[in-house]
Amino acid sequence: MTRILIAEDQEMIRGALISLLELEDDLEVVAQVGRGDEVLEAARAAAPDVALLDIEMPGMTGLEALEQLAAELPAVKILILTTFGRPGYLRRAMEGGAAGFVLKDAPATELASAIRRALAGERIVDPGLAAAALSQGQSPLTPREHEVLAASRNYTTVAELANALYLSHGTVRNHLSSVMQKLDARNRGEAVRTAEERGWL
Repeated sequence: MTRILIAEDQEMIRGALISLLELEDDLEVVAQVGRGDEVLEAARAAAPDVALLDIEMPGMTGLEALEQLAAELPAVKILILTTFGRPGYLRRAMEGGAAGFVLKDAPATELASAIRRALAGERIVDPGLAAAALSQGQSPLTPREHEVLAASRNYTTVAELANALYLSHGTVRNHLSSVMQKLDARNRGEAVRTAEERGWL
């Protein structure tokens, strides 16, 4: 019997996934959580063979939970299950050690199949999404530019941002200017949206 952990913040979807998987004779849901920051503790307690992680969750994203889980419990096969078919998310998931990336709008039969294939050592990725991820490439942002752009979501002014990151106002402006140029964005908000859509934030 394959033991499964499900991390999904929408209760109705989580319940539907459990019902769907328990129709299969060889699959058993042994743990369920609604927050990303509960994944690791639940996995330690339930010892699942496979973890299904949504990306957008409170507490911690599925991609962050993936990194924790892969580092501490490397034997667990991890599938990202999401509505967000963004190439950047796919790249981050695979680089983080995911066994697969399954879209929620895929046929229900594909989920059970993906779980079995992951256990058999296969990597499961939608071909169209894989092609898009390859064509889009890596994030053009430097680690510091990424840090400044990510932090800019929480601070309104350059002064607040500079204080939070312990940088000078000029340095922050330079980084934001470089980010906007690289992402072909007219302003900071547009740069954030572009980076989020591509899975770079």
